[in-house]
Amino acid sequence: MIDAVRRSWRRRGLRFRITLIVTVGTLVPLFGLALLAGKTLGPLLVGSVDGELHAVSVRAEAAVAEGRMPYEVPGIEVRVLDTAGSPADGDDPPPLDGEDVAALKAGVPVRVEGRDEVPPWRWRGSVVTAPDGAQRLVAVGAPLVGKATSVEDGAQWLLVAAGVGALVATGATWAGVRAALRPVTRMRSAVRRLPPGTRLPLPSADDELRRLAADFNALLARQEEAAERLRRFTGDAAHELRSPVATIRVQAEVAVTNPDPELAHETLRDVLDEAERLTVLLDNLLALARSDAGELPRAEPVELTRMVRDVVARASPSGPRVRVSAVAGQAWASANHAEVELVLDNLLRNACAHAASEVVVSVLTSRSHARVVVDDDGPGVPAEHRARVFDRFYRVADDRARTSGGTGLGLAMVAELLRRRGGRVAVGESPDGGARFEVTWRRHPG
Repeated sequence: MIDAVRRSWRRRGLRFRITLIVTVGTLVPLFGLALLAGKTLGPLLVGSVDGELHAVSVRAEAAVAEGRMPYEVPGIEVRVLDTAGSPADGDDPPPLDGEDVAALKAGVPVRVEGRDEVPPWRWRGSVVTAPDGAQRLVAVGAPLVGKATSVEDGAQWLLVAAGVGALVATGATWAGVRAALRPVTRMRSAVRRLPPGTRLPLPSADDELRRLAADFNALLARQEEAAERLRRFTGDAAHELRSPVATIRVQAEVAVTNPDPELAHETLRDVLDEAERLTVLLDNLLALARSDAGELPRAEPVELTRMVRDVVARASPSGPRVRVSAVAGQAWASANHAEVELVLDNLLRNACAHAASEVVVSVLTSRSHARVVVDDDGPGVPAEHRARVFDRFYRVADDRARTSGGTGLGLAMVAELLRRRGGRVAVGESPDGGARFEVTWRRHPG
């Protein structure tokens, strides 16, 4: 039941929900105040009667103390009694019993209910000493005419006023919310008609709507940038995959049409090379896709010095000489073992592909970071290309002939893996004039 109410509430519009909240928030206090006022209306009326009786009683007490009879007051009965409650003014006995007389002598007001259609009376009294030394009870009373009707009608009118006030608040809230949301409605219409590449106009007022429009424009910019990257990535990936597949097909056709065993063997070797390059390309694309999907293995302590020595030991002996220099003991990085191995393999493979004779790998540490620096003595990376060398499928030279065998994904994957772990990668110039690639991870606290 509660879940159904919640679902129904969420399906309602913002204007309806705000109006309902304000209506309930207004109606409940108003009805509470009306009920409270209705309950206090009776005591207020009785209190006003007590005030009038008190004023008359003061004058009557003064007259009795001077030996005179009190003046008559229209609508109020003034009686002079002895302490037993018997008349001392020559009139008929008042409708007061013994308990009423005792309460009046104690200064406590009493209410005497009427009979048949006679309304109830309110009495106040006090004991006064006459000039002859006799004790007299001065009692003043007035009928509570229309009290019950006044209280009932007053309570009803207060409830009616509370309902009207709630209705007025509902209408005002509905109109106010509608007026407040009108710019949002216009913004929605503008968004639906917004041509590609354009942005929403910013309102002149520096308010929430201006900030909403600015945030929406920033979202549009990020969306268009992501769409452009996806389009470019898809086109480049299709181009990269088409080339090795086409090469494999051509080599297979040559092998089929030429039964020469030596040519077939050479062709199969070329097919194997292209298949291996295609496998590497697909693995890199899969790794980048997983990274884009947010798949991040749990971080663990990784010892960089040992991993660097292992990667260097696997380097091809036919390539440039690879040596480890400036090793700072144990360097623990907060990363993942497979990711670090992939980063080091890509950096070392890239350096060996461009080095003239030597590649130098260094491991450095600081209080909060662990770094690996790879220097080569090759041609280096020109300054105008350093900002984009980590983009996917980007090459310093447009090597579509595959003479270098690169796919343009290795450095992009290095940058992505470092970014996900809160690290960074930078490219600069090595002391030997070649390229220097520096990768940094957060140091593991252990």
